[in-house]
Amino acid sequence: MIRTASQRAYSEALRYIPGGVDSPVRALRAVGETPLFIRRAQGSVLTDIDNNRLTDYCLSWGVFLLGHGERHVRRAVRRAVRAGTSYGIPCEGETHLARAINGHFPSMERVRLVNSGTEAVMSAIRLARGFTGRDLVVKFAGCYHGHVDHMLVAAGSGVATLPMASSKGVPEDFVRHTACLPFNDPDAVRRFFEQRGEQVAAVIVEPVPANMGVVRPREGFLELLRQVTAQSGALLVFDEVITGLRLSAGGAQQLFGVTPDLTTLGKIIGGGFPAAAFGGRADIMAMLAPDGPVYQAGTLSGNPVAMAAGLATIRRLEAPGFYDDLQRRCDRFYARVREAIEGRDITLSSAGPMFTLFFGCGRAASFDDVLGADTERFARYFRRMLERGIYVSPSQTEASFICSAHTDSQLDAFVDALRQSIL
Repeated sequence: MIRTASQRAYSEALRYIPGGVDSPVRALRAVGETPLFIRRAQGSVLTDIDNNRLTDYCLSWGVFLLGHGERHVRRAVRRAVRAGTSYGIPCEGETHLARAINGHFPSMERVRLVNSGTEAVMSAIRLARGFTGRDLVVKFAGCYHGHVDHMLVAAGSGVATLPMASSKGVPEDFVRHTACLPFNDPDAVRRFFEQRGEQVAAVIVEPVPANMGVVRPREGFLELLRQVTAQSGALLVFDEVITGLRLSAGGAQQLFGVTPDLTTLGKIIGGGFPAAAFGGRADIMAMLAPDGPVYQAGTLSGNPVAMAAGLATIRRLEAPGFYDDLQRRCDRFYARVREAIEGRDITLSSAGPMFTLFFGCGRAASFDDVLGADTERFARYFRRMLERGIYVSPSQTEASFICSAHTDSQLDAFVDALRQSIL
């Protein structure tokens, strides 16, 4: 695969942008590569500036459940752009999208729209502290909740592949109000809440972590979090930036039947534009300014173009049978992947249309399990798949994604490339 133009573009980017990228994982250093620079994306295919065509299983880190440039979304965006690209004044699109979110996530009785998952988490945690009058927040090792200072404690995503536990520049005074527990360890949760439950403002969790690779919750674990938070007066926050609208129309909370007090959403709800949201019980959300004393604001929040793209995306996901059809395609794909990796010390972990192949660890139930994976083997797999025209998420601690634009023939081609790449 010729990548002369991308390499030249990267050299130029390095002159002006730290690391040459605006988000660290894009540098591809963990897999021994240099970044691709993309010219165009359509459906499930990326075309880089060297005119290499790649089947995309990263999908802008999970943004595109419909694939890139879905025609109904494009049409809605064109209409919105003609009317104006930003107002800083309310538009009806904000209400339409908030109402659609509430329709799929009834626990989000009130919704505040923001611009990124990080912003949604930051605001939800501030709100939880303001509502409870407590400071302590509990998270889980390997769960990533954006680059908020007090959430960069044993974080997943790209942080897990950096040579640091969290991040420089985060004062110890910030993180002393964050407790980190092992994911999928009910005994650790019970012990902690027996000792400090009355100090906890909120427990935040990815209900199905995707930022240490895909790790499914053990049966009863999410229910336990609901139980201990309710008993202690703490709030339960589901970070569904990735799982929301992906695992089902109502996200992980619908799939597992566990109702959180607050939810954060992102990625899919922007339809390819910067948009995210947090929301929850009406009495909690009433604490937000201008109604209450918890401040949150944003110049571009509720951007009309992002609102149009997000609403058009949700309407397409509401088509009868959408999720059933996608899951049937995923099930067929996963069955073929398991056949390809049988006996090779590779673990497939999946939840709906997101998956991770873990190399060299027998199970993937916790962050400790994931940290035992062979990142060099993953890097070789990534490079070999790339040479065969397939782009997976470039980190052992990330999820890859399937969208409705992937065809059966493309999924079969993935399996064929996988067989060759793990020889």
